[in-house]
Amino acid sequence: MTAGTTGTADDGFRGWREAAREALYGPDGFYRRPGAGPAAHFRTSVHASPLYARAVARLLCRVDEALGRPRALDFVDMAAGRGELVTGVLGALPADVADRVRPYAVELAARPDRLDGRIVWRDEPPEGVTGLLFANEWLDNVPVDVAEVDASGTPRYVLVRADGAERLGEPVAGPDAGWLDRWWPLPPEEGLRAEIGLPRDRAWTAAVETLERGAAVAVDYAHTAGARPPFGTLTAFREGRETAPVPDGSRDLTAHVALDACAAAPALPGARLLTQRDALRALGVTGGRPPLSLASSDPAGYVRALAAAGEAAELTAPGGLGDFGWLVQPVGAEGVLES
Repeated sequence: MTAGTTGTADDGFRGWREAAREALYGPDGFYRRPGAGPAAHFRTSVHASPLYARAVARLLCRVDEALGRPRALDFVDMAAGRGELVTGVLGALPADVADRVRPYAVELAARPDRLDGRIVWRDEPPEGVTGLLFANEWLDNVPVDVAEVDASGTPRYVLVRADGAERLGEPVAGPDAGWLDRWWPLPPEEGLRAEIGLPRDRAWTAAVETLERGAAVAVDYAHTAGARPPFGTLTAFREGRETAPVPDGSRDLTAHVALDACAAAPALPGARLLTQRDALRALGVTGGRPPLSLASSDPAGYVRALAAAGEAAELTAPGGLGDFGWLVQPVGAEGVLES
C-alpha cells in the first residue's frame, strides 16, 4: 500500500464503507443477486443445524410469556437470506403460539419462490414490534470505514478501488474519531488497523427502536474492549471459501463486530452480552451424547440423538460457532435468556 491523502472521483479510490455498500447492496450487489443466496457462499448457524431455529423458537416462546401472551406476536428475521431461519422457527413453534405469530423476513433480495405465505417479506423492519427481533449475522455486513495508522502515528481512512488496491486517505476526524477514541483506540504504531463501528451502532439502535415491547437479539462474529484485533478483521467469502476483501460485488464482505459498542448505543437498560455457547445452553442446546443404552433399546433413536448431539456440539464449539457473541436487548421482556 502506498500512503496518500484523499481519493478523487477519477482515480477510483474511496472509503471502505462506500465501496462495500455498493458491492453488497448496490443494483448488482452481492446480496441482491438471485439464486441460492448467502448459503451458497458461507455457512451460518442457521444452515449448520435445525437445532438453531428450534432454539430461536424457544426464545420467542419465552418472549411471548414475558409479554403475557399478546394477541399478536411478532417475529422479525433481520438479514433473512432466503428465509431459512424464519421458516425453521415457524415449523418449531407450538400450535398455540404459531397461531398468533406475525412473521417478517427483512432482506433486500427478492422474495424467494415457494416461501410460506404467512411470511411478510420487507426491505426494512416493521414499526411497533411486539415480540422478538432476531439479527443473525446482520451487523457484520453493515458497511464500515477502515482506519490505519500512518508513519507519523495518525489514524487515516483506508481508501480502496474496486480491484482491492488500497491507499491511505485523510486523517480520521469528527464522530468517527470520537468512536475510535472510546471504543477502539489505536496506539501510534504504523500499520495498526481498526474498523470504525459507528454505522453499526446506529443500525442496531434503529432496529431496537422498532420494538414497542419484546426483545432484540444480535448474533455475530464479535470482539470487545481489551481484545480488539490489532490489524482489524475485514475479510470476504465466496463459494464457501474465505478470500481477499475486494469490493467488486462478487463476494461477501464482512468484519467482526464491536458488540460492546452496539450494546451501549441505544442507551437502554438490561443489555446483555454472552457467547453463543452460553445462550444456546440456556435454550436447551447442550451437545450431550445420548446414553449408550439407547443404542440397544432404540437403535434408530440413538442414531438420531447422536446426530443431534454432533450438531449441537458444532453450534456451541469453542473456537467456532460457540464463540459468536449474542447481544440481548430487552424492551419490557427481561430475563428471557436466563437458564
